[in-house]
Amino acid sequence: MITLVLGGARSGKSAVAEGIASSLASPVTYIATLDVGDDADLVARVQRHRARRPPAWRTVQAGPELAEVLREVQGSVLLDSLGPWVSATPGMAVDVEALCSALTDRAGDTVVVSEEVGLSVHPSTEEGRRFRDAVGRLNQAVAARADDVLLVVAGCSLHLDPPRAR
Repeated sequence: MITLVLGGARSGKSAVAEGIASSLASPVTYIATLDVGDDADLVARVQRHRARRPPAWRTVQAGPELAEVLREVQGSVLLDSLGPWVSATPGMAVDVEALCSALTDRAGDTVVVSEEVGLSVHPSTEEGRRFRDAVGRLNQAVAARADDVLLVVAGCSLHLDPPRAR
């Protein structure tokens, strides 16, 4: 089962995804895509996220090799999130098909968190527009393969209809 949880910044999407993942079969592996570096604010946010998660969950850091990491991890997975993976990939040219294949080929359940980038202001830079477009295309591809898609706003989630055939 693949569940895609979408939401904007500070929408509560990670907390919703963690709640879903906590009901999945053990073991649960949290796949993190954000490299916080030495950003004190991000370090504090990551520490708060870790404090919410059950201590039995294992954390794996994935960089550009996200699809390979997904293929290797056994059991249930919470992948948080797709936006940092896109932004860390040179030219934001992620292999959408490799990621989608890795998701659909997994034996365990997977909860995927991603940023809903289409609800904010029009990006003022070319790089911002490329990011928005890359994440938007990736979200559509994952949603087309997901069994359930949720949109989180203000901590409240809404189940979305599956994409229609094009």
